[in-house]
Amino acid sequence: MLELTFEEGTVRLDGEVPPDLPGVESDDRSKSARVPAYRYAALRAELDERGVDDADRVLDTAPVALSTTYELREYQQDALDAWRDADERGCLELPTGSGKTVIGIAAMVALGVPTLVVVPTIDLLEQWQRELETEFQRPIGRLGGGEQRVEAVTVATYDSAYLRADELGDRFGLVVFDEVHHLGGEGYRDIARLLAAPARLGLTATFERPDGAHEVITDLVGPLVRRIDVDDLAGEHLADYDIKRVEVALTDAERERYDEHQGVFTDYLTQSNIQLRSGSDYQELVKRSGTDPRAREALLAKQRAREVMMNAERKVDRLADILDRHRDDRIIVFTAYTDLVYRLSERFLLPAITHETGASERREILARFRDGTYSRVVTANVLDEGVDVPDANVAVVLSGSGSEREFTQRLGRVLRPKADDSRALLYELVTEETAEERVARRRR
Repeated sequence: MLELTFEEGTVRLDGEVPPDLPGVESDDRSKSARVPAYRYAALRAELDERGVDDADRVLDTAPVALSTTYELREYQQDALDAWRDADERGCLELPTGSGKTVIGIAAMVALGVPTLVVVPTIDLLEQWQRELETEFQRPIGRLGGGEQRVEAVTVATYDSAYLRADELGDRFGLVVFDEVHHLGGEGYRDIARLLAAPARLGLTATFERPDGAHEVITDLVGPLVRRIDVDDLAGEHLADYDIKRVEVALTDAERERYDEHQGVFTDYLTQSNIQLRSGSDYQELVKRSGTDPRAREALLAKQRAREVMMNAERKVDRLADILDRHRDDRIIVFTAYTDLVYRLSERFLLPAITHETGASERREILARFRDGTYSRVVTANVLDEGVDVPDANVAVVLSGSGSEREFTQRLGRVLRPKADDSRALLYELVTEETAEERVARRRR
């Protein structure tokens, strides 16, 4: 008889192994056959279709009785149904603030199996842990932030899951990847590869990655089975919103510096006959800079030009006008540069949150923003995702990377429905006649 067991991130097959099983390879060292753990569900389906008599000991799990008080909204139920119809493997793309966590909880309740939830940050780890403890009224395991405790329902950071996936791969029947786009990172992919969990759910506001790594996620977790756009929910489940683009001019001194630095970059591309059509082309230029001093100088010049246009002084002047106009609103100001955060914090007396801000200080600032003690904060990237940010109704983007993901996350910070049904507002401040105009178009 064929016997299936889990061993170090693989499914081991001993005994009479049927020929031509997809993905199965012989292992001469152990005189057995093996398949990567993430292919367990496909292997199980193939064996059942062939009518193979086997002893399946891959998963060391028992049913888990879970219940929830949440009632899913229609779009949430449709998303959950789409995932279940896809054999409980796949990804859901929903806007920030639309209740992806609630769908994840509903999936756990529906399947009633041990579940691992994987998240990118300590903030999200703590947020999920609190939510699951409140909802399920049972101990919730935690891997990360100084704790290593496994329960039938466990939350782990991507880093902790990466370190322990081969050890814990047979302990869970469902794995939920929050912010699943992170799984496309080269190292994190092994988390999904080493887990045998047949059911896999990916949650994100932006599934596609510029580097194309979402195709890897499709293989490891499942395809995108439901996409819900911000505009599909605005007005009923999320706030209606407006986006205002505010163009500013560089000062004469800034224009001179920008043109000088940008000229060094474009001249190098022209002289080297290089065309940048995609992110991969840019990566090739970065690689070239390791051996070509002129390429390195061109990239440094590009960075200096970027700093000039994104930190333009007149952006700060326009921000002053916006803060004055919205003195009674709740505002989040986003920038790409930590130095600018501190300049704005000092000039406008704004609480600042950067990657240098300690966890306890960040929680205190957000708590005061939540209770109304603070009505505005300024931040550099760290509130884009993975942090439970209180409601705001105005966002100001002074600078950013140009990625659709970043723009979607920032817009989502002001989209939760307002008690007075007022519209959310996002300002984009863009420097005229610079590469930032193209960046702004791209991040839409």
